[in-house]
Amino acid sequence: MTDVHAPIVLVEDDADIREDLTELLRAERYEVVAAANGREALDVLRALHANGRTPCVVFLDLMMPVMDGWTMRREMLADPALSDLTVLVVSGAADVPGEARARGAAGYLVKPFQWKELVDAVRRHC
Repeated sequence: MTDVHAPIVLVEDDADIREDLTELLRAERYEVVAAANGREALDVLRALHANGRTPCVVFLDLMMPVMDGWTMRREMLADPALSDLTVLVVSGAADVPGEARARGAAGYLVKPFQWKELVDAVRRHC
């Protein structure tokens, strides 16, 4: 991994998808911190902030157990330390563009997406 890029935070409840995307992004030499749900991701983001580290992008799945992406994003927006982070919604929801706009996200990826779409999004923001 390289210290040229800020970390990427990947929030995805499907363990296989989370592990595959983490491995693929690490193969591209990005640092990835993964979380299985919104609650875990908020803890990760706050820990990064406490250590003076700001992720370049947060990939946020919307439909997750424990804390879904909608609730997580609402909590992020209410927290001054997290409100300005770049968020890309990753979802298979019917209206992903509308959902992303409604949450103040910088963009979105519609599941299933191509690997190139993810890499292009990372390159735009990291």
